[in-house]
Amino acid sequence: MDNNMNPQRLHVEYPNCNSLTPDWIVGFVDGEGCFHIGINKNDEVKSGYQVLPELTVVQHKRDIQLLYRLRTFMKCGVVRSNHGDRFCWRVRCLKNLVEIILPFFEKHPLKSKKNIEFHRFAKVVRMMEKDKHLTQEGFQKIIKIAEEMNRQEQREIRIKI
Repeated sequence: MDNNMNPQRLHVEYPNCNSLTPDWIVGFVDGEGCFHIGINKNDEVKSGYQVLPELTVVQHKRDIQLLYRLRTFMKCGVVRSNHGDRFCWRVRCLKNLVEIILPFFEKHPLKSKKNIEFHRFAKVVRMMEKDKHLTQEGFQKIIKIAEEMNRQEQREIRIKI
């Protein structure tokens, strides 16, 4: 079987890495991606909490090649098991978020309401780039932003201990 064919969808070819376009990636991330700010207890960092921004795109294992092609196109992130038969492409590295992900989605804006989440996410990443997450004031601002993300109603952040 041709490696560009999906065994579950025999008449659907994967897009070639060279044929991925910014518009295709925007649509894919609009539909399947998530911009998330995790806040975890970590006694090894000065504040006691670690801020973990990440972009994640999840797919069923039958479509894992799409995740690898996305990673190749963007030149960052990892593809790994997510849950059960699901895999994800995930970008957590602050340098990659600052230098690759933010500029890409600023130049090629998301079309859905996910663009609002992206701008909240970008604000946190830019704060982290300036080490503002290491101050009590900055950390509190990040918590407020994270509370507003990915919800129709604001929620209170539950910090993982």
